[in-house]
Formats: sequence, structure tokens, C-alpha cells
Amino acid sequence: MNKIDTEWLEEFDQAMLGLFAINHSDAGMDEQLLVSYYDLEPREAALAFGNDYDLDRADPLWPPAGLALNS
Repeated sequence: MNKIDTEWLEEFDQAMLGLFAINHSDAGMDEQLLVSYYDLEPREAALAFGNDYDLDRADPLWPPAGLALNS
């Protein structure tokens, strides 16, 4: 089995956090699943994973529903 490059994984996690507010661990991704996206650039891999698993995009401009802003 391929070993996932730590730099790629860090960039993938940053993309996942920015796009979907989760990282690969939160998504339940193991090494076998990560390898299936490893041939893509980290952001492209995150977008592909989100598309494959119908993840909702995080909206950085507004808090999630039910989360009140402190004023």
C-alpha cells in the first residue's frame, strides 16, 4: 500500500477544513480511501471527495444554522 506524503495530507486537511469544516479523520477516511484521491492535487482531492460523498460546503461568511453570534 502507498504511504501518504505528510505534506500532501496536511494540504488536503487544510482544503477539507476550508471547504467542508472537517478533516480526513472527521470524515472517517483511512489510508486506503486516501490513496484513491492521492493522484490529485490536495484541493482537487478535497473537492472530489466532497462531491463523491455529497458533503455540504462550509460557508465562511455565515455561522452554521443554530449557532448564534455573540454580540
